[in-house]
This record gives sequence, structure tokens and C-alpha cells, in this order.
Amino acid sequence: MTAPPFGSSVPGNRWDLAPQGAPRRTVSVVVAHYDQQVELDRTLAGLGRQTRPPDEIVVADDGSRCAPVVPPGVRLVRQDDDGFRAAAVRNLGVAATTGDVLVLLDADTTPEPDFVERMVALPEALPEALVVGRRRHADLAGTGPGDAVEEVGPALELPEPDWLRTAYAGTRDLLDADGSGHRFVISAVLACSRWWYDELGGFDETFDTYGGEDWDLAHRSWTAGGLLAHRPDAVAWHDGPDAGAREIDPAARLAETVGVADRTSAPGTTWRGLARGPADVVVTCAPGLEDTELLVTVDSLLAALPRAAVRLGTQHRALVGTDPRVVGLEDDVPDTARQHLVVRRGLAGDAAAWSGLLEGLDGRAATREIAGGCAELQDLRLLRRAARWGRPDLAPDGPPLETRLRPWTDEVTLAAWLGGWAGE
Repeated sequence: MTAPPFGSSVPGNRWDLAPQGAPRRTVSVVVAHYDQQVELDRTLAGLGRQTRPPDEIVVADDGSRCAPVVPPGVRLVRQDDDGFRAAAVRNLGVAATTGDVLVLLDADTTPEPDFVERMVALPEALPEALVVGRRRHADLAGTGPGDAVEEVGPALELPEPDWLRTAYAGTRDLLDADGSGHRFVISAVLACSRWWYDELGGFDETFDTYGGEDWDLAHRSWTAGGLLAHRPDAVAWHDGPDAGAREIDPAARLAETVGVADRTSAPGTTWRGLARGPADVVVTCAPGLEDTELLVTVDSLLAALPRAAVRLGTQHRALVGTDPRVVGLEDDVPDTARQHLVVRRGLAGDAAAWSGLLEGLDGRAATREIAGGCAELQDLRLLRRAARWGRPDLAPDGPPLETRLRPWTDEVTLAAWLGGWAGE
């Protein structure tokens, strides 16, 4: 974790509270390309018409048969053709930049004149912000680089994906985003600070088929404490229909879905039952719990939350036995986890009680007490942000949580819990 080099932060995901008049930062645009010279010419012409001209443009070529032609002043970097490596080629392009703020485009996605200006406004003020623009679709095959895309695009428009438009409307352009918000991020129209990109480690280059790398990056950004925003007024036009309207190899689609499920922890993209992929919830049990107290608590919560990870001391791990979900207290809480439950005294309850507990964090309070101090539930993304800025106010305490979980008492034996006569 490194300190932010500029700007400030805001509570929750309140990017609408960004300070006005932030100092301008240098801007680098990275254009990912593969065998699309005509489309690239159109996109570079669009970048040449920006109300906020970028300080540099880098074209990153994913092994085209012939090197693309770029105008003077545009830098070209290339990698060998070794499959669909959008993640790797974007990282290659970013590595060649020097700007404070990054804007990512695909070669077949032409920006309107105010695209860059609108995309960089939030990252200049809030360096943890990941901003997705609006990708509209049109059949631009008959247009040339000299045509103003904001004029020809609407006349040639193709449908936008309804699910994406609905998601943006339902979250007020991601202002109300939660842990599932990464599903609405498109790397073809993306912006963030270079510091934040490096802090996240860039795109995961093990993605080597179509799609998924943008959702993974956005998920890591969110769990690290980043902000997520949609700029519907920052428009770029994709030449051709949305991927959902095109035929895609089922094997490639399956590989994309599996790849995202194995890397993300949020419901909606991760596994629902299989014991693979990172844990969304980490539970730490205090070493002082009695044996029966510990066994009832752990069995209760894992019956309800089978994909949670439980951190136990050496003696408690021996008591629980071999279970891949149980790790040592010395193991760090993984960066992928969004919630941390610290259990100080035993708790038990049914599945609804445990799942209801985890719904108690609303993205505003970072810590909430449970059952009179038996446990504490923590929002890790807010705590990470507060630590990064050295600002405890970014991770405030909330009121105690109401819960149906019951504190363990010595009247609840393991046999009674397992047999069901202890009550749930």
C-alpha cells in the first residue's frame, strides 16, 4: 500500500462529493489495437479533436500481422501474437506512458470531442476512482477519419445492451454501487489515475481469451477501497454491435466466466458452492474461545456461509480438524475479502441469521458491534481506504447491529447443537 500522490477521498462511494477545481494532471491515452487500421485511424482522429487534448497517446498492438501506421507524436508499442491478450497489451501500453491519469480505449471505439475531458475529471480529484464511460454502438463502416463521430454515430446507431443501461440507471451511474458493481465496467472506455492502476497491479495477464479482465480489475479496485463511477456524458462510439449481439465461441465464453469466478469474491460472479475462488468473508475467532464454544460457532457459520474462510489459532485448528476453509491466525486477511467478522465470544444461529448479519454493512459504516460485543463486523474496503489516507473518518463506526444470532452459553452442548434440540 502506497500513499496517494495527489487529490483527496470521500466517504463510501460518494464520488459526487468530489472537490471542484482540482489541479489539472497530465493525461495519457492508451489505445489497444489488433488488425484494425481503419478503425484506429478513426479513433486517433477523434483523439485529435478533443476539448482536453491528451498529453500523450500510446497505441498498444497485440501482434497484428502488419504493424499499424500511427501519425507523428503517437507512440507505438507491440507484443507478439500469442492469442487474445488484451490484458497484457493494455499493461504494455500503460508501461510506456508517463501521465498522471490514464484513459483506456479500444481501436474500434471512437471518442466524442469531450470524452477525455469528462473521463479525467474524477481521477484528477479522487485518485482512487475507476471511471467507466458510455460506449454507444454504430455501424461506422462507411465513415472516415474526417467525419465527426458525434454527428454520424446517432444516424447509424445500433442497440446498446439493455442490461447495462438498466444497471447504470438503477445505481444512479454507480453512485449506489455495491460489491457487484464490477460487472458494469468496460475496459474499452475506462479511466483512472496511473498511481491507482499501479497500486492494483494492472490487468491480470493470465486472461488470454476474450473478456473478463475488466471485471477482475474493477473487483480488485472495489475491494481495495476504490470508488466506482459511470460518466454517461463521456461517450465513445464502438464500430459494430455489442458482444452480446455477436456469435461468441461457447468455449471462450465458458473460459471467461470461469476465469472471473476464480478471481472474484463477490456474489454474482464468484462460485456459489464450489470451494474454489477467493473468500468474500473472513472470520477470525479469538484464541480464548472454549472448545465447545468454538466448535458450535464454526460449524454454525460454515453451515450457513460455506465459502467463508475461518482464521484459527493452532489449538483450535487441531480441534476443528482438516478443512480447506480453515487457515491460521498468522495468515493475512486476503486482499479479495470485503468483510471481516471478528468473533470474541461464541455465536450460533441458522443460515438466515448469518446471511442477514452480513447485510448489515451498507458501505458507510466500517465497523459494527454484534450481540453485545460478542463480535464485530468490519467493512474492509473502507478500512483499507482510511489506512491509505491516514484518515480514520473514512472508516466510521456504526450503531450495533440487530441480529438473530444467539450468544453461546455452556448450556449448549455440541450434541445438542448437532442434534438440533439446542434450537437455531
